[in-house]
Amino acid sequence: MKEQILIVEDQFVEADYVRLLLEQAGYGITGMARSVDQALELIKEKKPDFVLLDIFLKGKQTGIDLAKVLATDNIPFVFLSANSNEEVLNAAKQTHPYGFLVKPFREKDLLVALEIARYRHAHSMDARYHKETELRKLLKSIVTDAGTWPEKLLRIATALQSFIPFDFLAVGFDNIKDPFFKGRCFLRTGFDEYQEMGLQELATVTGMSGDALMALQAPDAVAEVAAIYKEAAFENICRQPSLRKLFADSFQLRSHLEMPMRMMDRKPFSFCLFSRRPDAYTTEQLELFERIQFSLMQTIEHLLQQEMSEAGKLLQQETKTRFDGIVGKSHLLLNVFDYISQVAPSDTSVLILGESGTGKEKIADCIHNLSARKGKPFVKLNCAALPATLIESELFGHEKGAFTGALEKRIGKFERADKGTLFLDEVGEMPVELQVKLLRVLQEKEIERVGGRDTIKVDVRIIAATNKNLEKEVADGRFRLDLYYRLNVFPITLPPLRDRREDIPALGYHFMNHYSHKAGKKLSGISDNVLRKMMAYNWPGNIRELEHLIERSVLLSKGPVIEEILLPTVTKKQGTEDAQDAAMKTIVENEKDYIISVLKKCNGRIWGPGAAAEILNINPSTLKSKMKKLGIKKEYME
Repeated sequence: MKEQILIVEDQFVEADYVRLLLEQAGYGITGMARSVDQALELIKEKKPDFVLLDIFLKGKQTGIDLAKVLATDNIPFVFLSANSNEEVLNAAKQTHPYGFLVKPFREKDLLVALEIARYRHAHSMDARYHKETELRKLLKSIVTDAGTWPEKLLRIATALQSFIPFDFLAVGFDNIKDPFFKGRCFLRTGFDEYQEMGLQELATVTGMSGDALMALQAPDAVAEVAAIYKEAAFENICRQPSLRKLFADSFQLRSHLEMPMRMMDRKPFSFCLFSRRPDAYTTEQLELFERIQFSLMQTIEHLLQQEMSEAGKLLQQETKTRFDGIVGKSHLLLNVFDYISQVAPSDTSVLILGESGTGKEKIADCIHNLSARKGKPFVKLNCAALPATLIESELFGHEKGAFTGALEKRIGKFERADKGTLFLDEVGEMPVELQVKLLRVLQEKEIERVGGRDTIKVDVRIIAATNKNLEKEVADGRFRLDLYYRLNVFPITLPPLRDRREDIPALGYHFMNHYSHKAGKKLSGISDNVLRKMMAYNWPGNIRELEHLIERSVLLSKGPVIEEILLPTVTKKQGTEDAQDAAMKTIVENEKDYIISVLKKCNGRIWGPGAAAEILNINPSTLKSKMKKLGIKKEYME
């Protein structure tokens, strides 16, 4: 039975035309509405499987207002609109539609849009079910694993990390005055690497006594329901001295997801997740926790019972997921690892976004190697490296004599990647006419060779990458919106190297070891002067630029240590020092200059919204201490 569809369109002629097209294609029609109110009434009478929705309707409310209601009720919808400018596209995108058709459209465009919407909706439902099932399995397995109470709590934390990421986790800190207090904290320091802290370790790290920590618990009322705190809400809960405020100040945290539970003895036992990102937590994650809350509570109950009777069990090492060739431990890179762990086991299409040189191909390799298709073909095509006339032949292959120069039959990338993965690098460079053919292949899962007549079934997972803003390309008419939606099922954005500077030394040593071994040299290190220059440089070419400069430095080095790196010169700006001069400063001098520049922009304000402490992402009292230590003039102080 075909899906039942509601048409929301204020122009009767257009609505009736769409109705006829859909009925001819075998779809059922639940009704036609001209306004939001009328649509809501029809939905009450009979819930549709899909909604075709015009943006501009009769009445005060628009299709975007109705889309928000549909998203809440989990009813998939596709926008229909004669307006395709960037402003309308951005407003519509915020409602997370399953497709977007620009009027006028052909019958085929409408039917393809519905097929894509069906695919995306089915994927989202399957993904949610898969998440919950996998998490429940993980929680259940932890009960029977060997290990101590802190070790098993860490496994729960690791299991949660792939679904609800965090930088800091406080478990069971509801009653630290209890003599049988079992709470633990976990500070993330790397992928699958955590610093575990009990009450004593937390006191050492924060510089507070155990009694002082206990005194901080009183202001934190015991929560009854799961909640998200971010932006103003997070600032509000951190105004008064409390454990939350202590965690936030000590570990530079900016958002919080609280997951309270009640044990069999009615004692509270919360999972408090914190992130350094202000927008880390979503209602989808909150709902996921609420659905797995009972399984989590059962696991904790079992572990507490085991702790009472089976303390001292031997540690059982867990296998860690490895990301070979990807170097770094910055929180931005760890977020990318979380996304890879989440999407790799499925066959979901992945779109990797990021500037040139950020390592998009490495991420694609990683996703393939961690998937069930590992061992099957992994085929790559750079869409920017071939002329437009050759890409079609490269993708789909050609028959002998299909065009001038086709002297023999050629197997295309899709056929070579059958049962495996196809990586489309720089997909934003693909010609529009070829985008149509690619969309058809993704939809039908079959290809036709150039010059051929037979269709060939293929089973291929697609990973695409681009350094372009595809939404802008869509708005400017250079990239098809329906193909964008098909590829953008699971986007992963890679941070530029300048945003993860803490990874620069590790990357430098990684490339030094690789190229010194390749060149037959015995290098043991990189000088402090070179490291300072590397940290001060902005790296417009990202990791690729760093790799090439280290390779050159290895070849030019005359001793066991890299003493010089030839960074590109930067044009000197008025009122600033040359980039190389800045690189020669000490870390302390650079820190002082940076703090002064921020203070000047804030007119000397340290406290409050938009003030220096907020921009620097440190506690105001910490900033004042740094200013005194660095000898920053008093006129910058409040």
